[in-house]
Amino acid sequence: MNYIPNILFVIVLGIGIGYFAKNVKKLIRNIKLGHTVDVSDNRSQRWKNMINIALGQSKMVRRPVAGFLHVIVYLGFIIINIEVLEIVIDGIFGTHRIFSFLGGFYSFLIGSFEILAVLVLVSVIVFWIRRNVIKLKRFWKAEMTAWPKNDANYILYFEMVLMCLFLIMNATDSHFQEMNSGNVISGMIAPWFDGFSASTLHGIERTAWWLHIMGILVFLNYLYFSKHLHILLAFPNTFFASVKPKGQFNNLEAVTKEVKLMMDPNADPFAAPAEGETPPAKFGASDVTDLNWLQLLNAYTCTECGRCTSECPANLTGKKLSPRKIMMDTRDRLEEVGKNIDANKGEFKEDGKQLLDNYITREELWACTTCNACVEACPVSINPLSIILDMRRYLVMEQSAAPMELNNIMTNIENNGAPWPYNQMDRLNWTKE
Repeated sequence: MNYIPNILFVIVLGIGIGYFAKNVKKLIRNIKLGHTVDVSDNRSQRWKNMINIALGQSKMVRRPVAGFLHVIVYLGFIIINIEVLEIVIDGIFGTHRIFSFLGGFYSFLIGSFEILAVLVLVSVIVFWIRRNVIKLKRFWKAEMTAWPKNDANYILYFEMVLMCLFLIMNATDSHFQEMNSGNVISGMIAPWFDGFSASTLHGIERTAWWLHIMGILVFLNYLYFSKHLHILLAFPNTFFASVKPKGQFNNLEAVTKEVKLMMDPNADPFAAPAEGETPPAKFGASDVTDLNWLQLLNAYTCTECGRCTSECPANLTGKKLSPRKIMMDTRDRLEEVGKNIDANKGEFKEDGKQLLDNYITREELWACTTCNACVEACPVSINPLSIILDMRRYLVMEQSAAPMELNNIMTNIENNGAPWPYNQMDRLNWTKE
């Protein structure tokens, strides 16, 4: 009978980790639906970017208030959960505070954890007020419908409850309180439970202990469905992000070969393709499977913070474009494609939908000024512009569906070698006037 709690704990732990692993496998599968892209260049710069941006939060703190609070929550939540290791060992082997043999160092750790827990709790409350009371404009844009708004609040509630459970667990642990060291905050809470019997205190402590570890497992598995997936993906996303100059347009290999062929006087334009060489199935992108895996990773990493949209000049002038919505739409469509594959035993069956038109409108795409403000603003190096450009490329090269003004310019360049509607011989006529 004494082993029943340990067995139950192992079962709960196994279910939590197993479901998480299943979701990670699905996540990787969905990201791999994208085309390959070479990200092997400049590895030293990539490591530097990951350390500075993902670990050091360098872009987050550009907005001091939100940045500082986020750093507290980020560091506090990660550091406090070091105690999860002790909880797991205690739960499996039936021990109690197995690391307490570290003595003063253990007391220092737990004391630091308790201070951080209070700081996290305060920061989360401030975040909740900014989002729900002050109602910062970027949190209430058109794309922030019921689920995105609720999801953000669910995370805040999760963090509040987990921090409170951690402090209650310590405050009602008679063994820990008798150590009279490390109970920096819980020592102040412990008097609230004066008058309770030893068995009642033990019951409260065990309940808080169980709820704390189960809450962490639930939170871990909730990440897949939440914008807080960036907790895990910010590191690979910042590492693999482009290190090329912002705004540098990538050339399609097939088009480059075509241009070289036109410029080679000895080339045969009617020659058959070389062995093993296949022409691209599509120019640009109209659906998520036309994008590359890095763009799909970007979509899953999006924090929905809205910094990109709040910096977008098109959005600021009232146009429909919102870079945040571009990433949210891409992720939603990718999830839809993934569910289609799951429902059809690993094979995608045409559903009559695509990212273009069904999720992202042409009006949004052509509103973009390609200024890279969204890319610069993103705290985790997401690039909405790359998706916009690939979808524009599809519209131009596959459907000839560019706006009339752009079509006129391209026609003039083709016919006159310049964007103006004048014959090359007449360009300097204005000098005679």
